[in-house]
Amino acid sequence: MANEELKQEIQSALSNATLGRTLGNFCKTYPARREKSYAGVDFEATRQMIKKVKSYAADHIDEIIEEFTKNCEARGGHVYHAKSTEDAMEWIRKLVKEKGVKTITKSKSMASEELHFNKVLKEDGVLVQETDLGEFIISLEQNTPVHMVMPALHLNKEQVADLFTDYTKVKNNPVILEEVRTARKVMRDKFTASEMGVSGANVAVAETGTVFTMTNEGNGRMVGTLPGTHLYIFGIEKFVKSFSDARWIFKALPRNGTAQRITSYISMYTGACEVTVNKETDEKKKKDFYCVILDDPGRREILANKDFRQMFDCIRCGACLDVCPAFALVGGHVYGSNVYTGGIGTLLTHFLVSEERASQIQNICLQCGRCDEVCGGGLKISEMIMKLREMDMAERPDAIKKFALDAVSDRKLFHSLLRIASIAQAPFTKGQPMIRHLPMFLSGLTEGRSFPAIAPVPFRDIFPTIKQEVKNPKGTIALFAGCLLDFIYVDLARSVIADMNSIGYKVEMPLGQACCGCPATSMGDVANATKEAIINIEGMEAEKYDYIVSACPSCTHQLHLYPTFFEEGTPMRKRAEELAGKAFDFCKLFYDLGGVSDQGDDKPLKVTYHDSCHLKRSLGVTEEQRELLKHTKGVEFVEMEEHDNCCGFGGSYCMLYPEISAPILENKIKNIKASGAGIVAVDCPGCMMQIRGGLDARGENIQVKHTAEIIAEKRGLV
Repeated sequence: MANEELKQEIQSALSNATLGRTLGNFCKTYPARREKSYAGVDFEATRQMIKKVKSYAADHIDEIIEEFTKNCEARGGHVYHAKSTEDAMEWIRKLVKEKGVKTITKSKSMASEELHFNKVLKEDGVLVQETDLGEFIISLEQNTPVHMVMPALHLNKEQVADLFTDYTKVKNNPVILEEVRTARKVMRDKFTASEMGVSGANVAVAETGTVFTMTNEGNGRMVGTLPGTHLYIFGIEKFVKSFSDARWIFKALPRNGTAQRITSYISMYTGACEVTVNKETDEKKKKDFYCVILDDPGRREILANKDFRQMFDCIRCGACLDVCPAFALVGGHVYGSNVYTGGIGTLLTHFLVSEERASQIQNICLQCGRCDEVCGGGLKISEMIMKLREMDMAERPDAIKKFALDAVSDRKLFHSLLRIASIAQAPFTKGQPMIRHLPMFLSGLTEGRSFPAIAPVPFRDIFPTIKQEVKNPKGTIALFAGCLLDFIYVDLARSVIADMNSIGYKVEMPLGQACCGCPATSMGDVANATKEAIINIEGMEAEKYDYIVSACPSCTHQLHLYPTFFEEGTPMRKRAEELAGKAFDFCKLFYDLGGVSDQGDDKPLKVTYHDSCHLKRSLGVTEEQRELLKHTKGVEFVEMEEHDNCCGFGGSYCMLYPEISAPILENKIKNIKASGAGIVAVDCPGCMMQIRGGLDARGENIQVKHTAEIIAEKRGLV
């Protein structure tokens, strides 16, 4: 079960109206603003170049560090290569003491937060002043960043005015321009009195010994130019080889981070420079310039692990947070640590901050995959979070989850339980297809939505009675029904068969099939996922068929994963590859085999479409289903707003985190209603369960149907 303390954090965040409004508004408008900022720029080509230059640096990290050190020191800089965060902080403490520094101004540096920089130096009697506007605000709040790029995103102007009033002892009005003026006035004296400036690097260039900082405020440049000593703190992941390599990061970072084409300031520091020490006489001296490079065990562990090495391609843009449906609801104080937040923040937290905290927050991820779409470095963030879950399940197995997954992976036991449940549900169904209330620990299933009844007769028992009159069949297709078509949506299974028959293919249903293993995979249970893969590889006998069709994208995606469970060259690997190669989701296969046809009963039907996360992002299918619907006579197709936003189902997620799932569903229903459609087409039975249940619970007269059902009904096939 979810950690109770985390549950309390989630509830607190959800009850914070200001947090919900500020994050919600930003995350809602971000995608369109980001897209506009990329006008004329090939994002995919850009992130492939970022991956190339960052991966090169990671592959040559030791020589890159050596080259940077040589070039920085040749220009009067000093470089300290820290082997741990403790080592780094101890060296910095000695430097501060040697220099007699008592006041420090700091531009935003996440790496310094790993060192507990402010806290440690405060204990040494040193005043550390945050000068980034967002960081300054949250320091007054005595809080940590809610977002890696916009740390005070959770606060509104009224709250900021109150914080400034308390700090300055002068009334501050909730007017943004006035608040900025207050910050500027406060900071001016801090900058001029500062004895040391501390910066974080967006990029470090080896061939010149240059460090870059991108900011939208003048604070970053003030910190780097006014104090007599300037200190950079950054990790080895910030390196690139050359100036030319760095340009790709500058092309994506502002667009991804804040939906800007370019930031207000790009500052470059290459070693020591001259600074004015007496403004009256214009006396100058060489500035003291230092770089502390964090090369700690956590970063080396990332480099050494093939499953996580791609984390070095991250440019810290924060885009993965901006499109995350869970982050938009709870923010980085919940979905994060005191340093890093959100999707990539979960991974960074595991390796650099706290494995225990990462173990908790990794389950907040819905696995919708939107982070992967926008990642500036092309990271597969969702896949890496799944790897964390696998590690966590192996090291800290959850007894309840394990018991449930063991039961599901036992095909005969699981199917027997479902048959028993179809009878036991009678008091709750009352003869209706939807259950609106369930008791005790099952109540979460019907919280804010109805739950579908289990079919009285599973499809595997019905299949032998179905007549398939296909003259001169073009081939034979195996139906992978999955749990939902087999035991709940039997009419959908009928429609899939009828549709395939209509284009000349006979369908068989191998009865040795079981759960695809997606629930086990999503919870990190590799053993049970592998067990289910073996059952289905043997049960489906893919070699007998031309294709394998599934009407559930999650199942299709899982079938495609099967080869990864077995070693190269083994017989089971070869069979898994054959099965995966023949497995297609319904709309993709039906479209490719000639299913588009201007047929239909011509009766007017207004249809909108919800994109399944797995179908769009894992399988890359977006246009085929729309073409099938648009070419069905009688269908008026309308696109709903945010059609590819997650519905909040996420398999077991809606039961483990109903408090997050519910508002995501609410937003989906709002967009469905706004479309004016009478039917929502979906291609995922899980999405169907979630959306249909939500509409039913609200008494909405809007139907939810699988694309296969709409085609079969409009063409008179069922």
